[in-house]
Amino acid sequence: MTFNLRFAPMTSFRFSSLQLCFSLFAHFNFQITSNLDVFIRRFNEIQYWVVTEIVSTSNLTKRMSLVKKFIKLAAFCKEYQNLNAFFAIVMGLSNMAVSRLTQTWDKLPSKFRKLFSEYEALIDPSRNHRAYRMSVGKLQPPVIPFMPLLLKDMTFAHEGNKTSLDGLVNFEKMHMMAQTMRSVRFCRSRHLVLDPPSPKNENELRQYISCFRTIDNQRVLNAMSQRVEPRRS
Repeated sequence: MTFNLRFAPMTSFRFSSLQLCFSLFAHFNFQITSNLDVFIRRFNEIQYWVVTEIVSTSNLTKRMSLVKKFIKLAAFCKEYQNLNAFFAIVMGLSNMAVSRLTQTWDKLPSKFRKLFSEYEALIDPSRNHRAYRMSVGKLQPPVIPFMPLLLKDMTFAHEGNKTSLDGLVNFEKMHMMAQTMRSVRFCRSRHLVLDPPSPKNENELRQYISCFRTIDNQRVLNAMSQRVEPRRS
């Protein structure tokens, strides 16, 4: 499995900040939020694609090599500030079905284990994702942010606060929601200028990336993991 950055497993950041509001207030109107829905589904697809590929590889050396490639891919996504894909890949590598593969991880070069530990620290959800928030706050656009956290922030602001108080608009709630919307607009305020050389197998890569082979049943993934590396007694 060889990757070119031009075809990194990402979905374009093609939704407006207003779609975040519609996702909360207008669930009935699919057309308005369809881009956002596709973006979220793509996050889950990438995450389970990582797990599926690894637990489907029976050869230990090839499996270790695959883990190494996914860590490299996460590094590329982080370098080009696609933090949504970065989170999806690292969370896939942290999935129980993958993290239990001790023989695979033990065979991985130490520099990759160290790098992955740094990435796990960055996606650590403790203290309201403090590590991630501090890191992303230092970046300049274009940035593809970790979308599930933005949705969580919007949902918390919406459901945790009344829209009106004593017949008046709750401007504190509006301010909280506006902050999240502004962060989305800031992230997409510049276009990414990136034109790496096209690989010979460009069409093949496009087809592969547009249709990942994924298994999203955790029980099935755990069973596959047990088959490639049975639990030691």
